[in-house]
Amino acid sequence: MKIKTKKAKNFLGKLPWFLAEHAFLTCLVLFFVSLIFGTLLFYKYNILAQRVKPGELSQSFLLKEDVYQEVLNVWQKEEEKFQEADFREYPNPFQD
Repeated sequence: MKIKTKKAKNFLGKLPWFLAEHAFLTCLVLFFVSLIFGTLLFYKYNILAQRVKPGELSQSFLLKEDVYQEVLNVWQKEEEKFQEADFREYPNPFQD
């Protein structure tokens, strides 16, 4: 199936003019499309989420203490570097 580019280009060129000439109808259509879209989102994330019961956790949450300490050490080192940057004096490149 061959797409007729000239015909498609002509249609896409006239589309904004048609929509502008029928602005009220365009606004109504866009309003109802957004209303339907919002209703579907509300239904999916609110109504369906309430119906589905979350399953019980098969395992209890275990915190790996060594990994936790490692992350804390990295954060502490980064914080120290950040604090050291406050006291460092940089030369003024615009000074004669």
